[in-house]
Amino acid sequence: FFSLSFPETHGISFRIQISVKELLDKDILLKLLFHLPVSYPSTLPDISVNSDQLTRAQCMDVKEKLLEQAKKHLSEPMVHDLILWVQQHLKGVIKQSATVCNEKTTLSKGTEDGIWMLLLQLDHMRAKAKYVKTVEKWASNLRLTGRLMFMGKIILILLQGDRSSIKEYLILQKTTKVDVDSSGKKCKEKMIRVLCETEVQSQHKRFQTFEVKEYSTLEELQKEFETAGLTTLFSEFVPPLLK
Repeated sequence: FFSLSFPETHGISFRIQISVKELLDKDILLKLLFHLPVSYPSTLPDISVNSDQLTRAQCMDVKEKLLEQAKKHLSEPMVHDLILWVQQHLKGVIKQSATVCNEKTTLSKGTEDGIWMLLLQLDHMRAKAKYVKTVEKWASNLRLTGRLMFMGKIILILLQGDRSSIKEYLILQKTTKVDVDSSGKKCKEKMIRVLCETEVQSQHKRFQTFEVKEYSTLEELQKEFETAGLTTLFSEFVPPLLK
């Protein structure tokens, strides 16, 4: 889908609609509006991003990332490159701005309070002992309960607590130097995926404490989720990680 307009001397505006395969193979329809000023491409285009399947915050994130890309292409025609870029990288941008896995509960309540739950996946921990200590300290300071779970190569963090504390935890996790890189230098966590962020429902049991646990089989891990009334959360997000 493509439409073009030429307002007198204000450059060109055009809309493009693209669809991108997202998580769980849902297509995400993205509406992009580019306004190219007369001095384009030596000045950046104006870009706006809309999509019914994304939150406003996610659309803003996509727009910011597109503008970052645009700066790299300054003074050369860039629209085509930007569209290709967003098709390839949309998943990554959206993952970074937490996906809410149960929209209905959020919309109907729309409240900031209530108990929330967050499920994160980490790619690896090089400085494991230090990293684990840091996560335990944050959980305790923010009064969050849950589990840090290791099973084979899979590392999951499941947290429950006030929504504001959960948000704060995510900021700490992304902005603090929690690990070391391959050369042993302290580094921030770059490889984190927010698998789910949602309000805790009555059928979910609350974790009373925050514990670090290792599991030797998928069944053991599944039991941990089942005991907390989180069977659906497990079956929706954990098995795909093994593929």
